[in-house]
Parts: sequence; C-alpha cells; structure tokens
Amino acid sequence: MDVVGRTLEPAVLQALNYWPRYRDIERRQQVDLTVLLPFFDGLLLELPWWNPVWRVTHVEPADPHEFPSEHDRQRNRFTEVSVPGTVSPGDGTATAFVGRVRFEGDRLLRFQAKIGDVVLGPALAEAGRTEPHPFGPLLRSLMDNRGLSIKDLARATGRAMSTIAALRGGGHSPHPVIVREVADALDLPAEDLAAIAGVDGVES
Repeated sequence: MDVVGRTLEPAVLQALNYWPRYRDIERRQQVDLTVLLPFFDGLLLELPWWNPVWRVTHVEPADPHEFPSEHDRQRNRFTEVSVPGTVSPGDGTATAFVGRVRFEGDRLLRFQAKIGDVVLGPALAEAGRTEPHPFGPLLRSLMDNRGLSIKDLARATGRAMSTIAALRGGGHSPHPVIVREVADALDLPAEDLAAIAGVDGVES
C-alpha cells in the first residue's frame, strides 16, 4: 500500500483538521465526520490480507498536531492526527480503532491504523529488514531544523550518542522517559512529541 502523494478530498481534509476545542455546537454541525468512514475503509481495503467484512463504524473528533516538514530546505509543516473510533465485522461486536494520518496541505503522507493492540500500516523497510520506528524521521527533522547534531542532543539529554543515533535512525523504540528528555531538549510539549511518536505513558 502506497499512500504517499495522494490528494485528500476537501471534506476529508476538513474532518481531519476538525477539533471542537471550544465545543461550539454550530461549528460541530458544519463538519461531517462520517466522510472518514469510507476514507479509512478504502485505505484498509488496500491491505492484501484485510478482511473486507470489517468496516470502520464510528469515528470521533481528534486533536491535530502540526510539526516541521521532513523535507530538507523546506519550511512546510505537516499535520498528524490520530482519529479514534471502532471497527466491526457487522455482527454487533466492535473493536477499538485508531486511524493515524499524516498530511501536508491536502497531500497524504502516511497512514497507520491501530486495531485493538495491533498496529497496521504500509512498510517503510525492504522485505527482510527491520521496520524503522516512525519516531526516527520526526526526530531527524526536528534536529536538522534546529541545527542540532547527535552529539548536541546526547549532551542535552544526558544520553549516549549511540542511543540518540539509534532513535534518529528509527532503530530504537522511544521510551516515555526518553521522549520527555528529548522534548525538553527541543523545547517542545512532551505530550505532543509522544503523540507523533506513538508512545504511551508520557504524562503532563
């Protein structure tokens, strides 16, 4: 499944960007979140082993987060949002679902789905190689945008350079403690960094 470069429909883009921060009833009625159901279903159906009986049956508003672009020498920002909901095989049972979508403008960059405790998504690594953690590209972009070397961040966090290098390369799964240390060093909210890193247990 290759989602990179797809154009998001305006209604889908509006739903992904929607967060009823102020619980405004009139604003809430203007955004149709149901457009996300066929959007997520379509992405899941592209997985060759996905059972088409299972459908996304419910979604809720989520909090979109903006981050610097991963592309060198560009100042564009990308947005990532994790949309909670449920999936069901149509027999009355339901399983927790989270659709994580990364996009830049109206261009889809990345999609991941969490069904229960299982994370699904397109492969980044070649067959036979370990899949890099998605935190790696983000950390690399954040460091590059700030002109920080591996040595700089290692010194700021008190971690070994090998640890920072592994995190930056996606070969090391970020622990909540390290995520908070990196967030402090980069002057970012730890909860925001944890959201994009897919790390639980980082508390405010």
